[in-house]
Amino acid sequence: MNSAKRLYKVFAVAAALAVIAILPGRSAFAITSFARQTGLPCSACHTMPPELTPFGRAFKLNGYTLTGLPQLTAKPAQQRSGLTVARELPVSIEIPFSFTATSTAVPGTQNGSFSIPQEIGLFFSGAVSSHAGTFTQITYDPRADHISLDMEDTRYANRTSLGGKDLVYGFDFTTAPTGEDLWNDTPVWGFPWIGSDAAPGPMAATLLDGTLTDDVGGVGAYAMWNDHLYGDVTVYRTAHLGADQPFDGAGFPYNIRGTAPYWRAAWQQTMGNNYLEVGTYGMHVVSSPNAVSGPEDTYTDLAADSQYERILPSLANDTISVHTTYIHERSDLLATYAAGSASFTAHDLSTYRLDGTYHWGNKYGATLGYFKTWGTVDPLLYAQDPVDGSANGDPGNAGYTASFSWWPVQNIEMALQYTGYTTFNGGSTNYDGAGRNASDNNAIYARVWFIF
Repeated sequence: MNSAKRLYKVFAVAAALAVIAILPGRSAFAITSFARQTGLPCSACHTMPPELTPFGRAFKLNGYTLTGLPQLTAKPAQQRSGLTVARELPVSIEIPFSFTATSTAVPGTQNGSFSIPQEIGLFFSGAVSSHAGTFTQITYDPRADHISLDMEDTRYANRTSLGGKDLVYGFDFTTAPTGEDLWNDTPVWGFPWIGSDAAPGPMAATLLDGTLTDDVGGVGAYAMWNDHLYGDVTVYRTAHLGADQPFDGAGFPYNIRGTAPYWRAAWQQTMGNNYLEVGTYGMHVVSSPNAVSGPEDTYTDLAADSQYERILPSLANDTISVHTTYIHERSDLLATYAAGSASFTAHDLSTYRLDGTYHWGNKYGATLGYFKTWGTVDPLLYAQDPVDGSANGDPGNAGYTASFSWWPVQNIEMALQYTGYTTFNGGSTNYDGAGRNASDNNAIYARVWFIF
C-alpha cells in the first residue's frame, strides 16, 4: 500500500471515530457582525450554518435591519434627509483551515493537502439604514494569491398591507442567482455547506447550479405576502470579476446578451412542530461565448424545490431538516456548435439533490446527502481529458456526501465530510480514458473555521 493510500485510510478511520465520539449539546455560529448588531446569539438565525431558522429567514427578508445597538440618528425634515446608522462598523472575519485527501492521488500530484488557511474572508454585513442592509464578502485566496468579491446581497425592505394581510417587499442587488433566496434547498446556500478546494469535481453543471455565481450582477424585487406566499424577479447582466469595462467577452464562456431574467415563487406553511416550503425557480440566458456579438447559445433552467423541518420536543427540541431540489436545463448551443465545441445544438442537463440533517440542539449536526446529474451525451462538449474529462462524452455523475459538524463555541466550527462517487463524468471505471475510476475521487475533507 503506497503512502497516499495509507494516509487516506488512517484519516478515514480517524474521521469515523471522531463522529462516533462526539454527541449531544448546544450552540452554533454565523456572521458575527449580525450577532453584534442584533444582540442575539448566532443560533437565533441558524441551526447549522448556513441553514436559517424561521427568525433567520425573516431577518434576511427584512433587509438585515433588525438591531439592538445604539444608533446615530437624525430626524428627517422637509428639506433635510434623516439618518439611522450603527455606531459600530459591521465587520466580521473568517479564517478556515482545511485538509483534503482523495482515495487515489491525482497523477503527478501530492495527496493529502493542507490549506492553512483555505481562505480569509472579510464580511461587511449589517444594517445600512432603518430599511436597508448588506451581506458583502471579500475573500483572499492564498493559492491564487488574489483578493476578490465572493458574495454580494444588498437589499432594501419595507412593509405594507394587501388584502388585509401583511406584505413585506423589497429590492435586491446580488451577484449570485439563488443567492437572494431565503431557503437552503436552492444551490448557493444548499448542501453541501462546505467543500474542498483540492479534490477533483464533476465537469458538468447547469447555469443555476452555481455556474454564474460571482460572474453576474443582478437587480431584483421581491415580496412575501401573509408570511406564506413569496415571489422574486431579478434581471442579471454579465459582471466578470477581474475584467476591464466595458467588457469585450474574450476569455469568458458566458456573456449575457441583453438581460437574463431569474424568477422564484414559494409557499411556506407552519403546522405545529412542522414546517414546509415548496417552490419553483428558473432562469433564461442568451449568451455568446468569448464575445459580446455573433452566434448565441440559449439556456432555459426550470427547477422545483422543497424544504421540511420538524422540531422534536420529546428530544430537547432537537430538529430534523430535509432539502431537495431538481433542476432541468434545456440549451440550444448554436455558438458552441459553430465553434466546433459541440457535436449538435440541442442539449439537456438535469440535476437532483436530496439531503437530511439531524441537529442535536444547535451544537452538533449530521447530514447525509445524495446527488445525481445526467444529460445529453456529446463527446465534443464533454471531451476526453485525464482526471477532469469524460471518455464517452457523458456528463453524468452520482454519489453521496456525509458530514458532521461541531461548534464548541458559537464562532468556531469543526467539520468532517466524506464524498463518495458511484459515477464521475459519465463512468464508474476508467471514466476519463486514462485509467481513473469514479471512486478514486472519493474524498475526505476536514475543516476548522474561526469567525470573529
